[in-house]
Amino acid sequence: MEKLINCPEYLNQLIQNKDVDLVKIVTGIRRCGKSSLLDLFHQYLSDNGISASHIIHMNLESLRYRDLSDYLSFYDYVSERIPETGKTYLIFDELQAVEHWEKAIESFRLDFDVDIYITGSNAYLLSAEFSTLLSGRYVEIRMLPLSFKEFLTFYEFGPSITMEEKFQKYLQFGGMPILREYRFNEVRSNQALEGIYSTVVLRDILQRNNQADQGMLQKIMLFLCSNIGSITSPNSIGNVLSNEGAIQNRKGKNVAGKTVDKYISMLRSAFIIYSVGRYDVKGKQLLKTLEKNYIIDMGFRNMLLGYRDADRGHIIENIVYLELLRRDYRVYIGKVGETEVDFVAEKPNDKLYIQVTESMLAPETRERELRPLRMIPDNYEKIVLSMDRNFIHSYEGIKSLYLIDWLLS
Repeated sequence: MEKLINCPEYLNQLIQNKDVDLVKIVTGIRRCGKSSLLDLFHQYLSDNGISASHIIHMNLESLRYRDLSDYLSFYDYVSERIPETGKTYLIFDELQAVEHWEKAIESFRLDFDVDIYITGSNAYLLSAEFSTLLSGRYVEIRMLPLSFKEFLTFYEFGPSITMEEKFQKYLQFGGMPILREYRFNEVRSNQALEGIYSTVVLRDILQRNNQADQGMLQKIMLFLCSNIGSITSPNSIGNVLSNEGAIQNRKGKNVAGKTVDKYISMLRSAFIIYSVGRYDVKGKQLLKTLEKNYIIDMGFRNMLLGYRDADRGHIIENIVYLELLRRDYRVYIGKVGETEVDFVAEKPNDKLYIQVTESMLAPETRERELRPLRMIPDNYEKIVLSMDRNFIHSYEGIKSLYLIDWLLS
């Protein structure tokens, strides 16, 4: 078995929710460590005195369960194995393989004394029918690839390698746990990422959307990867692709935008792309138009486009976005008058405004990055994250932090 990733944050979330009458659903892109997390949790249950007969742990993508493709056969199979007394822990991995699985899950909750844990690799797992059926009775734990902090404990580095060099590896290879086996061998790592990416595209997207066109999906994915952190709209992407002849506009002009929108939402459902809406900071409202798109992991982007150092500004912006998600913030792009703030990050009683830039050393860049923050009329924390290791830690109350320090804080 591959080394279990030490993912204490996620494991703690499961432990905190143990025996709470909610279905625990771990979501995230394929191969980001969800199965390892369930294995760790299984281990935790065993270590805490739960007998093996009271833990039913199944990975539904295993051929041993190939006959359980619908909810009735799945329900019957599991029911027969639940002991009559005491609480039983049901752990189901890749449950999207079972059609209408939600009906079985709801029935287990009603019929037996059970505590249920589920993973799945696409957002259809939390689709409308399911949410209705289990409304308010589940908690979602969203798993992301390794953070930079986790990356440092996950890989072994020689003593002479500097923190900057480690960070450079993180920018280039990303945080998919599987890559550790290849020890930063670029060719092998790319092959592994390509395998995961193809599975996501072929199984989680195209199998479910039989009208979808693989070539089109790939073109839109490449476009999003090339334009990380740029404000786009489905229509503008549609226009670019139409001009390149990738999308045929039928009569009427907006087919392209609708097509693009549909494909982006497929990529979102497979957890490979995240779209971030814009928020008008002064008017305090979400704006309907224009969003930015980020990718779940830098390794995929570099595998698809090749790694280019020229893109570092956008790459680090993407890394900051994912880190804010890990820290449980809701994230928006901020609009302040005519300018933009990279991120407005909110928690129930906390708010941060963040600008991300490669460097603040040039006076004109500094002015450009600080201006939108200065225009925000409230007193929440305002931060500029950059790759500068300088000694100025504040500009009129706006904090200036070295990105790596912030990621490790």
